[in-house]
Amino acid sequence: MRGVLGWLAAAVGAAFLIAAAGALIPVNRDWVEPDHGIAIYVESNGIHTGLVLPMRAAGVDWSELVRPDDLADPRYYGTHLLFGWGNRDVYLNVPRWRDLTPGVALAAVFGGGDGLVHVDHEYDPKPTATRRRIIVSPAQYRIIADHVRASFVFDKQGHAQPLRGRGYGPADSFYEGTSGYTLSNSCNEWTARGLRKAGIRTGLWTPFADGVMRWVPTDD
Repeated sequence: MRGVLGWLAAAVGAAFLIAAAGALIPVNRDWVEPDHGIAIYVESNGIHTGLVLPMRAAGVDWSELVRPDDLADPRYYGTHLLFGWGNRDVYLNVPRWRDLTPGVALAAVFGGGDGLVHVDHEYDPKPTATRRRIIVSPAQYRIIADHVRASFVFDKQGHAQPLRGRGYGPADSFYEGTSGYTLSNSCNEWTARGLRKAGIRTGLWTPFADGVMRWVPTDD
């Protein structure tokens, strides 16, 4: 048992070192933010990051996918949506990060499992230290939107599948999502991958929130 625990500790330590190194290597290093375009945001709670997108922009209308009656209180239907993707068990069974146990975390990181899309509704968001704005072109926005949409699992009629009554509060909801969560394919890597696909500068591999946020410029 001691040998197994030692091996596990070494594996986790190596993963953290590789993640730290990967986050320092830039991808799309020549990217320059356009003077005009669509404002999106990258938001972090310190552990988990997500993409804040306007309800309607560049021909993309999220109201066709995310409905007011998916919320516990439809009055909170927002002008912007904070999209995140993550492990189903963690999302549903760890409402507060202080409730996360080592066993649940290790199972999520190394065991994979089913995924969910989490959507928070926001109204006219502004830049903060934890919500950073990026201006993207319409073409880049559509690439990011396609990345987000591809994380939903749709029913036979092509509709998103909300888990009604399972949100954390009146202004958020969960939807059935694609599976495959691991350390190499974490919630934060999901965020960075959307930016990476659109040609926006980010880290080579960013499984942790700090690795994502270090590449997102702050508003001066």
